[in-house]
Amino acid sequence: MIFIVVKFEVKDEYVDRWPELVAEFTTATRQEPGNKWFDWSRSLENPNEYVLVEAFEDDAAEAHVNSEHFTRMTEQFPQYLVKTPRIISRQIEGDGWEEMGEVQVSE
Repeated sequence: MIFIVVKFEVKDEYVDRWPELVAEFTTATRQEPGNKWFDWSRSLENPNEYVLVEAFEDDAAEAHVNSEHFTRMTEQFPQYLVKTPRIISRQIEGDGWEEMGEVQVSE
């Protein structure tokens, strides 16, 4: 699986609207064949930073970056950002989330 984490630092005037600004891109990506998840979070340390955690089946990431909605994103998003997003993209073993062994919740 391809596992990706991207950090977006959003300009002050757009930070509260970020979920709305990325909604179309998010919906389109989640509907792509091979997308496992595509989840946004907001940093607790930096309220202007949004973190995107996404995963694709091994052969699906290339189709994602060649999609029409990805191209639109690369053209539209920079105006909302303080700086170029930072990314970690790795191929890893596994097929999804697993339970954490060190913390167990009894039901």
